[in-house]
Amino acid sequence: MLMMRIGSIRLPTRVIVIAVALAWFQPVTWAQSAPSHVSLELDPGQSKINWTLTATFHTVHGTFALTKGSVQFDPSSGKVDGEITADARSGQSGDSGRDKNMHEKVIESGKYPAITFSPDRVDGKIALQGESKVQLHGIFEIHGTKHELAVPAEVNFCGDRWTAKSEFEIPYVQWVMKNPSNFFLHVGDTVKIELELTGRAVFPRTN
Repeated sequence: MLMMRIGSIRLPTRVIVIAVALAWFQPVTWAQSAPSHVSLELDPGQSKINWTLTATFHTVHGTFALTKGSVQFDPSSGKVDGEITADARSGQSGDSGRDKNMHEKVIESGKYPAITFSPDRVDGKIALQGESKVQLHGIFEIHGTKHELAVPAEVNFCGDRWTAKSEFEIPYVQWVMKNPSNFFLHVGDTVKIELELTGRAVFPRTN
């Protein structure tokens, strides 16, 4: 058996080799398990915004198109930065007359063409593989005004792909948008939003 002397202690050579290997690879393993500033790039074509509005005799369903999104977050601290953008002008419910009224009198999409959400923190831990349930806090901007918003989110990582789902309500009348109700039609004061987002995750390189 080969032996090496460290001070006054004689140890087998293979023990020294194993100890050196563990010391060498330990920082790399830690960095891979807990990277910082992971970037999430949105795939607008594969992502969806659905909305639901209650009305007399029926419920109205519609969509908005996402245009772009890029978010960076630190898994260890929960800090988030970035923005997700939807095109307000793309909103539709399948009824041209109703949609014309929505765009001209409610969201005024010609004047305010962008709807954005700028997250700033995550409450809860996001696992970089598998599913996590967290609360996402940020600033929601619509109709030219900004509002603090915290929404529940289910986030899933699979390799370098990610998905996120969320359901929440927007009190659009409270946020100073017109309720389109009239003598014959009563419309709810809130609209339910359902998000289905997906895209590519970019992890930092480790040496």
